Amino acid sequence: KLQPGKVVNEFQVSGEGFEIVKLSGKREKASPFNEQEKEKEVKASHLLICYQGSKDCKSDISKEDALKKIKEIAVRANPKNFKNLVKEFSTEPGAKERAGDLGWFRKGDMVKPFEDAVFDQKVGTISYVIESEFGYHLALKEAERPVFEYDISRILVKTKSAEDYIGQEGNWKNTELTGKYLKRSSVQFNPQDNSPEVTLEFDDEGGKLFADITKRNIGKQVAIFLDGYVISAPTVNSEITGGRAVISGRFNVKEARLLAQRLNAGALPVPISLVSQQTIGASLGQEAVQSSLKAGLVGLALVALFMILFYRLPGLLSVFSLLAYGMLVLAVFKLWPVTLTLPGLAGFVMSIGVAVDANVLIFARLREELKSGKPMNLAIDEAFKRAWPSIRDGNFSTLITCFILYQFTTSIVKGFAITLALGIIVSLFSGIIITRNLLNLVYGNWLEKRPWLMGVKSAPPQSNSRMN
Repeated sequence: KLQPGKVVNEFQVSGEGFEIVKLSGKREKASPFNEQEKEKEVKASHLLICYQGSKDCKSDISKEDALKKIKEIAVRANPKNFKNLVKEFSTEPGAKERAGDLGWFRKGDMVKPFEDAVFDQKVGTISYVIESEFGYHLALKEAERPVFEYDISRILVKTKSAEDYIGQEGNWKNTELTGKYLKRSSVQFNPQDNSPEVTLEFDDEGGKLFADITKRNIGKQVAIFLDGYVISAPTVNSEITGGRAVISGRFNVKEARLLAQRLNAGALPVPISLVSQQTIGASLGQEAVQSSLKAGLVGLALVALFMILFYRLPGLLSVFSLLAYGMLVLAVFKLWPVTLTLPGLAGFVMSIGVAVDANVLIFARLREELKSGKPMNLAIDEAFKRAWPSIRDGNFSTLITCFILYQFTTSIVKGFAITLALGIIVSLFSGIIITRNLLNLVYGNWLEKRPWLMGVKSAPPQSNSRMN
């Protein structure tokens, strides 16, 4: 409710202390999966029918019977009676208390088949039958809203932290029970009071270690560390065997989900080490774009200098062709439209090199044809004809790589792939059409008498015909 530029009327209480908060800015958050789209979150509830063999299912119903049952429920279901059907038929623990309510969630929070279906359906509708590792689902999409990012400044008055009460890391003893023994952590709801809890599931060896630890520390705290920081310090109420445990307390759903995510992150066998660090400001993006544009201009100037020195007149013509190429590519980016991110700029700069490759192949072939004694007009024709297969094959293989990058990588790399692919397509036009027409325009008797302009020592034989 706070508007940008305004300060809260009352101080806020957080884990760090008391805060007075000012909202400096507010904007819709870009999707982490596609930078061209805005991130959304949805509110939904679901009905689950699990079957024997599905994940965490205690039912002995077969897969075929489960599918038949949920199809029968789907025929009866509508938005008004959906929650009652969930309470009556859902096999999810706590379904009667929560009526299948999943709260608000974003892409990446749920299993993929389920979230794909829910995000694609309209608000107020019930999904088709969704199959996941947990069984068969029906989902009611109740609401959808954009996700916002906030720029916040604050005045903080610190109070005692949890560390002040549970002590420093040095006061704890290492139990040798690390994240590698943790199979998974998830959020569940207490069937008695419907409060959220965090479950832990260890492998066989981890289960034995955990049972021994809890046996020796009944009534004491056992702290869980992630990257050297305490993220939870529950008190052991009794010896816990079987490799399963529950952390309960005054959680809300968001806090429980965050703790489960942290526990699962700690279970990853990936060490974290500081490679580099830097302090950035709000102008980082502008500075990075300016640096990239500067690098592109410097690269273009060096390429132009090389082409003129090495290929002389054809090299000079290729510079004009490159300038035309650059204007055409930017026009395509504007008409598409294409957002020029840093990877996109890198793709554009790289496509300049691809455009130069075509000219290099053509001019190298032209020089060989002239040295073999062919007339200028025939040499130009043969140079383009013989260079085309190499240009075509090289660019086609690069386009295949761009397609693979676009299909199977993140949105950041997709921007690189799109700009590079567009640049390659335009470079084929500039290299074959524009450069060829420029050579035809400057061709004449004056050029026949000055072979050094074409990079050869002796004049080629004269030709009476001019290339069309």
